[in-house]
Amino acid sequence: MATKFSEEIIEWFKSLQDEICEGLEQEDGKATFREDLWERKGGGGGRTRIIENGNIFEKGGVNFSAVTGQMPEKIASALKIAGGHFLATGVSIVIHPNNPHIPIIHMNVRYFELENGTHWFGGGIDLTPHYIVPEDAKFFHQQLKNTCDVSDASFYPRFKQWADDYFFIKHRNETRGVGGIFFDRLSGKTPKEKNFYWSFVKNVGKTFLPTYLHLVQRNKANIPTNREFEWQKVRRGRYVEFNLVYDKGTKFGLDTSGRIESILMSLPPKVEWHYDFKTEENSEEAFTLENLKKGINWLL
Repeated sequence: MATKFSEEIIEWFKSLQDEICEGLEQEDGKATFREDLWERKGGGGGRTRIIENGNIFEKGGVNFSAVTGQMPEKIASALKIAGGHFLATGVSIVIHPNNPHIPIIHMNVRYFELENGTHWFGGGIDLTPHYIVPEDAKFFHQQLKNTCDVSDASFYPRFKQWADDYFFIKHRNETRGVGGIFFDRLSGKTPKEKNFYWSFVKNVGKTFLPTYLHLVQRNKANIPTNREFEWQKVRRGRYVEFNLVYDKGTKFGLDTSGRIESILMSLPPKVEWHYDFKTEENSEEAFTLENLKKGINWLL
């Protein structure tokens, strides 16, 4: 079903995966990505790439997929679209570092189309620090604003708010991290409009590597204490809660019989939950929890 336009998108997503994997391997200096090529029973497939037990990255995934097939009724109903043959392609990334001073990062850029011409782009980048550092959050958000402003100055405030609302753990009444940008269903009626949104998505994809490498290099020399490692596992638990309870990408993958190893690659290797956990007053842990809120202007 792939059109010339969607084939171009698929090939670019593959090149993005290659570029990011190479950059992360160079930064880690020890671990390399293991690749699993897979095919989906209903159509299409992907390249799952996992890095583990490195100098810097304890576990991470940089995944490409391009799946096709008949749209399940459950998904069509949830998306409020007609059924029929679909194509969904994109790159999805989650990185869990060894050092709790380096934040967890997630990015997803994707394209979806139906045989009737319905199509849209979606994606976003968000940052989940174990310890919130305002200077890091400001740098991260400034890079995203710069990227958005190339296309449309209204994108950053709109998509930043969308991220605050989306990456929110309702049962904890806290955000997953310091947010970022999130967008979905960006579509154009004309080729010019489609290319406009496609250019924006490519710029978002290109923002990931230099932005994250800067944060890694800024924080990797900080030597963690045992207390900080314990806190890291608590914060990772919040990440797991969001991904398994609320994340739409996880639900889409499960409901379309996606490859379970690829879907759950976002989960960290070491996590802890403590009953009625409390932070010490005026601690760095307490500061982090106090700033897991919607609507913070990190650019100030």
